[in-house]
Amino acid sequence: MVTAYCVKCRKKVEIKDPKEITMKNGRPAMKGICPDCGTKVFRIGKPPS
Repeated sequence: MVTAYCVKCRKKVEIKDPKEITMKNGRPAMKGICPDCGTKVFRIGKPPS
């Protein structure tokens, strides 16, 4: 279960279809979709193990 802050809903939501990515500077991040409104959500940092 990976969560991120949805700017449109103004709350923390569980990421739908999470994808692990690496940013240009080499830091890990998670990218996905808000299950409530469909907006893209993003979280910097390693996912919990």
